[in-house]
Amino acid sequence: MRKWVSKLNRAELETACEDFSNIIDTLAGCIVYKGTLSSGVEIVVASSLVTSSKDWSNNAEMSYQKKIDMLSRVNHKNFVNLISYCEEDEPFNRMMVFEYALNGISLSIFLCARMRIIMGIAYCLQYMHHDLNPPVAHSNLNSHNIFLTDDYAAKIAEISFLPQDSSKSKSSSDNESAYSTLPPLADVEIDVYCFGILLLEIISGKHRYSKNKGLSKNCKSFMKSYTLISLGITLWLNNI
Repeated sequence: MRKWVSKLNRAELETACEDFSNIIDTLAGCIVYKGTLSSGVEIVVASSLVTSSKDWSNNAEMSYQKKIDMLSRVNHKNFVNLISYCEEDEPFNRMMVFEYALNGISLSIFLCARMRIIMGIAYCLQYMHHDLNPPVAHSNLNSHNIFLTDDYAAKIAEISFLPQDSSKSKSSSDNESAYSTLPPLADVEIDVYCFGILLLEIISGKHRYSKNKGLSKNCKSFMKSYTLISLGITLWLNNI
């Protein structure tokens, strides 16, 4: 049951996104547009790069429906919530409509804001892992998927059209490096591991990976001095 989301048609989204001219990003398997609904609500629309039903496999459709079902169960102030979706065959489209989140995460913000961000991420993961039944795992948690409001409240985003297994084999060097460090754990445990890495990144103010070189020297040095991954898992287990 998709209790938090409604279904919109392409015409409504086309109007909201100014004839799909307002492109703000290109992510895994989709183009991302910014728009405003007739009600005044600002939205982000993720539209599949596939524009023909002939190129849309049964597996892709199953993955899309599964993602809609999963995201429709999540409704949290620290999550970029799915508010609607669109699926039509003439012309073919598959879209997901999210609430608009303002800013990507920055590693140069002041300490109090960093703590607020960390707490927001932790609260959202606790909700997804412990309050929802069955639990919902993100499985690709990193700084690129964290957005901020004007008052530095964190929002976890999951905007992608790739199936979950495909998302772990992206060609980008950053993602390859990230997943090369992951142990063979269940998805929820992967979230906790990635949360620890994210803690390291946010508190140190240093990016975890340098291009094609794995963990940066700065991060390695910081990691030796402060075992933040262990700290993150400890905080998590204590339900911060």
